[in-house]
Amino acid sequence: MKAVVALGANIHDPVSNVELAITLLSQASELLSSSTLHATKPIGGPVQPDFINAVCIIESDLPPLDLLSVLHGIEVSMGRVRSEKWGPRTIDCDLIVYGDAKMQNAGLTLPHPLAHVRRFVLEPWLEIDQDAFLPGHGYVREILAQLPSSE
Repeated sequence: MKAVVALGANIHDPVSNVELAITLLSQASELLSSSTLHATKPIGGPVQPDFINAVCIIESDLPPLDLLSVLHGIEVSMGRVRSEKWGPRTIDCDLIVYGDAKMQNAGLTLPHPLAHVRRFVLEPWLEIDQDAFLPGHGYVREILAQLPSSE
């Protein structure tokens, strides 16, 4: 199944962390494409350094919850500690869409419930897929056109 994964980091060499996460993701699935790295300001949470973000499109045979477990495994292997909501992190791996699946449970909501308002997800995604579509919200290029220029 085709899936979209967003990656972000803002501590402990964020550029290298995102690049390593992409490498690890490519070892766990078929990497179809990955965006360039984007520097972005943090949204919410405490005062913290800027983020480096990227988006990857992968092909995976794993069910969505199993794929999420792989993403969490990448985070743990890279030293991610979840101590503060929207706080600084060595790496964050978010499953944005999994095909056209819609689901909501304690561990996973698909599509990602905030993707449609996150320029740092939508811009890199559109960079690698001009026909990107976010189920329940529409084409990414149209969503981006309606977002304020700064979050």
